[in-house]
Amino acid sequence: MIKLKSREEIELMRESALIVSKTLGILASEIKPGVTTLYLDKLAEEHIRDLGAVPGFLGLYDFPNTLCISPNAQVVHGMPNNTPIEDGDILSVDCGAILNGYYGDHAYTFEVGDVAPETKKLLQVTKESLYVGIREFKENNRVGDVGFAIQKYCEDHGYGVVRELVGHGLGKKMHEDPQMPNYGKRGRGKKFKEGLVVAIEPMINLGTHRIQQLRDGWTILTEDRKPSAHFEHDVAIVDGKPQLLSTFDYVYEALGITSTEEDEFRKK
Repeated sequence: MIKLKSREEIELMRESALIVSKTLGILASEIKPGVTTLYLDKLAEEHIRDLGAVPGFLGLYDFPNTLCISPNAQVVHGMPNNTPIEDGDILSVDCGAILNGYYGDHAYTFEVGDVAPETKKLLQVTKESLYVGIREFKENNRVGDVGFAIQKYCEDHGYGVVRELVGHGLGKKMHEDPQMPNYGKRGRGKKFKEGLVVAIEPMINLGTHRIQQLRDGWTILTEDRKPSAHFEHDVAIVDGKPQLLSTFDYVYEALGITSTEEDEFRKK
């Protein structure tokens, strides 16, 4: 069942989303060769708690960590460990937080040092596809409109669009209706209404769309072991249009990046 949010609830969810945004910004300054993902995980938990929130992933479905950290061919749900990050890696960092009873949940894929050009291009296109999908998240459009837009954009670049893992509604639960696939057909699926809040999150592979799961029960890998990229935003329909609740501004500030990509989706 889809649970639409009031303006007041959307503002509370914005606060939750910004906890995650600020945490990703803190991590952006720490991600470098030689650092372990377990160190990043502990840093994230401390930061979230310092901001008065609770880690959203820790203990969710018995997941043992604050962050899902997925390097290179890992798509999502990677588990932090003591293996140092290496130059040339990419690192998907997915983070959740609970504040005032509502979840924030979004992700960014970081470059570590000197990344291969074809991998840099994958990250660029995947992030672009996130905004291509968000533009279709508006009142009276449907789930398939968002999925179709993301799928076409990425497949036109020759990339594989993961089928088994999808975005989702967001609220007092991490995963609410509707599911938000990154593939689909225009005009199909549930219709969007004012007050809907979702997490849109393209998971795009350099090669095949096919994936495998490791024996740890969590980590998802590309079948051909080529790199995968993952970007995620929390978005609400406000006055019929998509409005971002999360932001990459804190990441960009840490990395010295100037961007206008979010401007059209900001709160007016």
